[in-house]
Parts: sequence; C-alpha cells; structure tokens
Amino acid sequence: MTAKIKVENLTKVFNGNYKTVLKRLQKGESKEQILKETGITVGLNNVSFEVQEGEIFVIMGLSGSGKSTLLRCLNLLNVPSAGSIFVDGSNIVKYTKKELKEFRQTKVGMVFQHFGLFTHRTVLKNVEYGLEIRGVPKEERTEIAKKTLAAVGLEGWEEHFPSQLSGGMCQRVGLARALANDPDILLMDEPFSALDPLIRREMQLELLDIHARLKKTIVFITHDVNEAFKLGDRVAVMKDGVIEQIGTPEEILANPANDYIAEFVQDVDKTKVLQAKNIMFKPGALVSIKDGPKVAIREMRDAGISSVFVVDNERRLQGLVTIDDALKALQERRELQDILIKDYYTTGPETSIEELLPLASTTKYPLAVVDDNNKLLGIIVRVSVLSALINGQTEKEE
Repeated sequence: MTAKIKVENLTKVFNGNYKTVLKRLQKGESKEQILKETGITVGLNNVSFEVQEGEIFVIMGLSGSGKSTLLRCLNLLNVPSAGSIFVDGSNIVKYTKKELKEFRQTKVGMVFQHFGLFTHRTVLKNVEYGLEIRGVPKEERTEIAKKTLAAVGLEGWEEHFPSQLSGGMCQRVGLARALANDPDILLMDEPFSALDPLIRREMQLELLDIHARLKKTIVFITHDVNEAFKLGDRVAVMKDGVIEQIGTPEEILANPANDYIAEFVQDVDKTKVLQAKNIMFKPGALVSIKDGPKVAIREMRDAGISSVFVVDNERRLQGLVTIDDALKALQERRELQDILIKDYYTTGPETSIEELLPLASTTKYPLAVVDDNNKLLGIIVRVSVLSALINGQTEKEE
C-alpha cells in the first residue's frame, strides 16, 4: 500500500518556549512534570505514523490525550513545534501561505463535531460554500452540491435551513460540504459524538458506505473504543500526547501493548469487532463438481462430516452435498450436479460475528465464506460463532 500521509517526530507545544520544552522532552521528562514546573502544555510528543491511501485511520484516546491536536496539525490549523507531515511526499509544514490555501481548498476536507454550519445559509448554500470560495461558477457548484447531497441521503432538502434539520441531518450536511470539493483526505474530529446512539449508528454505517464508494483516505477522531473498532482499518491509541499502539482492531484486542491499552479495550464488544475471517477455517474436505457421489461419500467419511461443499476447478462454490443424498445418488446412478443443495448461507470475510449470529442460530449447514467472485475462502461451523459470543461475554463479566 502507498502512504498518503506520513508523520515524522511531530511535537506540538502550546503557550511557551518550545525549544526549552523540546530539550526537556528529549531528556524524558513527562507532560505532567513540564506543565507543573513551567506552566507549558505539551500537546504532542514525538509522534510518528503513516496513513495508507484509501484507509480509515482512527485516532482514539480520552480527553486530553492529544488526538484532536494531532488531527488539526494535519491541515496546519495547529502549526507543529517540530517534526514533518508529508502528504503525497510533500512536507506541508514548509508550505507557503499560497500553497497551504490551495492544500486546504483542494486536498483535504474537515468535518467537525458540532457541524459548523452557517445558520443563515440553506443546506445547498452550505454545501456550495467551499466551491464558492474557490471561485467555481454558480451553475457548476450548484450541480456539484446537489449531487453530493444526494450521495449523503439529503436529496430534496436543499432549500431548508440548518435549524429545520435533525442533528444527524446536520452532520450529513457537514459531510457533504467536505466532500463537495472532492478532497483526497477527510479529517473528521469526533463527528458523531454529539448525536444520539441510534442516529450515531446510522451515520457510522453511512460513512462506511460512502468510504466503500468513494475510497477517500479518512482520519477519524473518537474517544469511543467501539466506534473506533467498528470504523477503523487501523487504530492509533493515544495517551498524554503519545501514541501508545497502532494496529488493526483485531491486533490491538489480541495483543495490547501495555496495561493502559488492555484496560482501554476491556469493554469492547468482540462480536462487533471480530469478523468471519477471524473464526473461519479451511475446509478439511472439498469435492470437485467433476467428481461423483462415490468421491463425495469417501471425503465425508474420512473427515467425519455429514455434508461437504462442492467447487469447480477455480474453487468457486457450486453447492453442497449431504451424505444421505450422496448415498441415494450412488444407488440411483445420478451425478453430483443432480443433488446439489443451494439452501445454505454464504458470507464475506469481513462480516462481523454480530451479523453472523442470526445465521448461525438457524442454519443446518456450515456457513461458506466467499470472496466477490464466489471463491470459497473457508467455512464457519455454528459452534465457532457461538463460542466467540460466549468468550466475549465472559471477558466482559470478568
């Protein structure tokens, strides 16, 4: 993958002589010690990370951890005291005012927690604002704004004012405004934290859907660990201006870097984080569509199972055969093609265990995990889903 954003040794000091503070940080003095002795606040301390092109990179931490400070450095709303920020290989810290203006107008969009909408402008005019500042002709910017509003589910609301909208709808307007300039990068500063839980879940799904369609690089800030793990391809956990750990949700859950991380993630609902690919296994027995019932019977007997999946020569799933149907077909001299069962569930590798639970509770057969080309990647037996649920509940109780 290609790094869209590369941050190197980033430090941000507020309200003081940053050179003196940098020397103290290099000696290993803590943020608390420096604040107590000098009154100077350290927002970020030697932060380095990369964001890959097209990923959702979530920065998570408690209040005061430095996550919002870090996000605002990525478009220089906060000017770093030291370090570099490379976007597409160009160090934006060294940009001139003109270069920075162009960067903010064309390369990066920002979505704020409290919407930041202009109350005196209609929904359409709010979304047009960035295009208007850039000097885009009226007809063109109106057309772009209408298309963007449709993309976030607000078609027909163009002439309403923010005061006439719900919180979730206002956040959609904020998202549309950021998307209207077609930026490569979206910076999202706790955009859903002011919403009620139901609307928040809807907006999370909406964001995932938009990301799947537009493939934007997104840096998302949150203090909610479940939200972070639901949205993030990778997650960075911050404390006191330092990144404590970066990894996929599964990596952080399985191998927390320290006690702080372990405590931070202890209440995560694993059924929402773990996915089909985490609990599937490669089938010990498979039958080719070219084989006959006798081969299918032998495979099931050797593996100690009562059904087996059938694939073609490119491992694309064709169906399922049971031992009873295979025995009957052998007696009647019928082919596998004649007895294929299609009444089973398939799922993708990134389906959450939470979504698999209803399937596991009703299916008679294993779940088939397939890719977009219907190639069989693995299978999930009912007990795997239920045991993952039980493990998640047990850890919560402990």
